[in-house]
Amino acid sequence: MVSIGAVDGLISGMNTSQVIDQLMQLEARPQTMLKAKVSKENLIVAAYQAVNSKMAALKTAAEAFTAPNALTPTNPTWQAVKATSSATSVTATATTGASPVSLTFDVTALAKAQVTTASYASATATATTGSSVDLTVAGTTTTINLTDTSVQGVASAINAAKTGVTAAVVTTTTGTVLQLTGDKTGAANSFSITGLSAATTNIVTASDAQITVGDPASGGYVVTSATNSFTNLMNNVTVNVSKLETGVTMTVAADPESIADKMQALVDAANSALAQVGTYTTYNSTAKSGGVLTGDYTVRLLRDNILSAVSNGLAGYGSYKQVGVDLDKTGKLTFDRSAFIVAYNANPASVQNGVSNGVATSLSKIAKDATDFVSGTLTTAIQSGQDQVKDLNNRIADWDSRLQMRQTALKRQFAAMEAALGQLKNQSSWLAGQIGGLPSGNSSGN
Repeated sequence: MVSIGAVDGLISGMNTSQVIDQLMQLEARPQTMLKAKVSKENLIVAAYQAVNSKMAALKTAAEAFTAPNALTPTNPTWQAVKATSSATSVTATATTGASPVSLTFDVTALAKAQVTTASYASATATATTGSSVDLTVAGTTTTINLTDTSVQGVASAINAAKTGVTAAVVTTTTGTVLQLTGDKTGAANSFSITGLSAATTNIVTASDAQITVGDPASGGYVVTSATNSFTNLMNNVTVNVSKLETGVTMTVAADPESIADKMQALVDAANSALAQVGTYTTYNSTAKSGGVLTGDYTVRLLRDNILSAVSNGLAGYGSYKQVGVDLDKTGKLTFDRSAFIVAYNANPASVQNGVSNGVATSLSKIAKDATDFVSGTLTTAIQSGQDQVKDLNNRIADWDSRLQMRQTALKRQFAAMEAALGQLKNQSSWLAGQIGGLPSGNSSGN
């Protein structure tokens, strides 16, 4: 059979390839429409996913107040505390469970690591009385065998043993010093060494840090720590000291500022969700077009529910203005931080009720109903859209096969047409030749 390439315009003078392309474009119109539907549906699914992400963030922010036992003393949000110190050299960090308290004390000692030295004539001098030294750290003795008994050799062997003591060879104005330094502070981390040929001197004694509360001789007490960090002075409070101080006052108190931070995060999350919905549902009067979710009931209901949850307040409690939360005229949530802190300081239980049993619970439920992994309205919408895209793509794939078959058929038809035209042309030429060979009708009969 003659191929299209061989017959393209050869007999008929037609641009056969172009004609087939144009016919195929008409044939492919149903598939093109399906592809357009896929593109539109993908935009819708992406929009649902973006809104879902914002609603999930809103759920997380709300759950900071609605977690189990939100009104009990164990809830981290409402038990937020902050520790402050009257001295810059003393800092403290309070965690959940710390009780409000004020304590005055003196920092009477800082934790120190032991430093021991031994003097020699030079770094190459023999530093030991034998081929090993015994190093006892925090009650544990380690025998360190030596292949080099010089001062430098002993230092290198001690460092390689990693016993908790670091050795250094120091050149001084009077000679060479083997300096041994404990890796950890505290009296329990003291060390001793035997086997050196030179006498040792403790120039710094390992000692604990000390905090003294009142007069130990009259009911006061001393608290010690192997480091300059104390975790045993107050429950769930870590105190760090850096210099000796007297009359330091440490105060642990409720921290409404941190609670207000979480309230701001809740309001911001709600506004972010509302803004995301607005992005996909707002009609642009200039472009005369709407977002991909314009008129969508699912997201419109989410927006309305969030706004209603805030505007309706809590039955038996009243408006959420009491905790600083309100709506402005644009339909955006606002948060008055100062009003919240004033209200909390005046009546913590009332504020907890208004937030945990009110606005946070309402917003958490709205967000959960939308994002639930199994039955969430947005989850369902996303899954439905993805299923539709899958179905459309399957139909598009079916059209690929059908269009390929149609194109092959068209090529055969046009090839056959060119071949037929070629045969007709050959027959026409033969017939013309035959006619041309007939005797002339004007010949004489004589």
